[in-house]
Amino acid sequence: MARTPAGPAQGDRDTRFFGQPWALAHVFGVEMWERFSFYGMQGILLIYLYYSATQGGLGIEQSVAAGIVGAYGGAVYLSTILGAWIADRILGAERVLFLSAIVIMAGHIALALLPGFFGVGVGLVLVAIGSGGLKATATSVVGTLYAPDDARRDAGFSLFYLGINLGAFAGPLLTGLLQSSLGFHWGFGLAAVGMALGLLQYSFGRKALPDEARHVPNPLPRGRYPLMIGIAAAGVVVIVLLVLTGVIRADNLSLIVIIAVTGAAIAYFAVILSSRRIDSDERSRVWGFLPLFLTSVAFWSLYQQQFTVLTVYSDKRLNRDLFGWEMPVSWVNSINPIFIIILSGVFAAIWTKLGSRQPSTPVKFGLAAIVMGAAFLLFLPFAGGGENSTPLLAIVGILFVFTVAELLLSPVGLSVATKLAPEAFHTQMVALFFLSVSLGTAISGQLATLYNPGDEVPYFSSLGLIAIAVGVVLLLFVKPVLRLMRGVR
Repeated sequence: MARTPAGPAQGDRDTRFFGQPWALAHVFGVEMWERFSFYGMQGILLIYLYYSATQGGLGIEQSVAAGIVGAYGGAVYLSTILGAWIADRILGAERVLFLSAIVIMAGHIALALLPGFFGVGVGLVLVAIGSGGLKATATSVVGTLYAPDDARRDAGFSLFYLGINLGAFAGPLLTGLLQSSLGFHWGFGLAAVGMALGLLQYSFGRKALPDEARHVPNPLPRGRYPLMIGIAAAGVVVIVLLVLTGVIRADNLSLIVIIAVTGAAIAYFAVILSSRRIDSDERSRVWGFLPLFLTSVAFWSLYQQQFTVLTVYSDKRLNRDLFGWEMPVSWVNSINPIFIIILSGVFAAIWTKLGSRQPSTPVKFGLAAIVMGAAFLLFLPFAGGGENSTPLLAIVGILFVFTVAELLLSPVGLSVATKLAPEAFHTQMVALFFLSVSLGTAISGQLATLYNPGDEVPYFSSLGLIAIAVGVVLLLFVKPVLRLMRGVR
């Protein structure tokens, strides 16, 4: 199947969706509802795991519960490999996006209806697989809407990121209300309803996407299908055996995911760099992506502690009293999306206004790591306080800094992955960026097991200073990184 230029060309001329291609609205919508369900569920997941049975939870040890959440988050982004591979070799990005949305909805239904650990296991596996498939492909589909030199690309990805955070804002608010008033399973059920709405909306709009979104760049020969099916079946059997024999356990899940993601990332870089299907410029750009990948890992290992350490901190230490009413713990997870909604348009306007004069991608990544490290240092004035000792405005301010760091890296990372991607590995290069998120998220779960509320200064100061150092090192090597990126900024 030959590649058609219709998608990027039409997208380049279309400005009906806030100056962006109209087709962006369809991907914007499904991603918004998927994030509503994802963050709505994740906002109550950790406390569901460690709350006692009398509180409606499962009563797991707090550190183990934090590790499970980190491992689950890492598995979500690890599964982008599977979705990206199927998109690039078998179905195309758009079809995988649609099927993934169905799997996500099934996962949330399992969490809502199936009891205890069984429901958690089935639900989280389905949501992780489905979310991974949707994330890599949605980003790739957005990339097909723009010509390679379209100056609106970063602004378009920032607008797409706004859709993500509209859902991320509303999800924890509403699931938190249902959890606190009716119970955890009602909150999980609302997440399922949100994903169903997203699936319904997308099913009507998907035909308007360009043919480019359904293109299979590197089709798998039919004769290799049986081999791939056999490998997949063997992988499932191995995982089941490891669980049954106690090698994979609840208390070591985050470490297992770290090892798996590290191996997958090394293998992925090796496969792409050694491929005969890429030319010298494409190979150089992949090498240029490596320092961005490592900086991204450092960034996400701190940022994703919003769902581990910050959740525990909010439950135990944050003053959540609002005029005599106690705010649900999950509402803290909606603070960051509020700032994203406000600031994403600001950042998009800044990048559009600056055009070719805007900072290069390595500079944005370096600054993101520095700002993220500074956010962790802002916890220090409140370290060692008692129950309800941290004012809500302090967390609001810290999460504002989180947001500035995120907008310097996350939408920019999605954009640069599509620009640096070799032709034969288009969606899989996006998955490689998500592998950095996966590794950072899994590390955040492992780090959360080290968090000691009675001695917080070493934790926040050491992690903050390490992130700042990573950012400074990248800024010192901006010029050689740009040379490797071969004209991509």
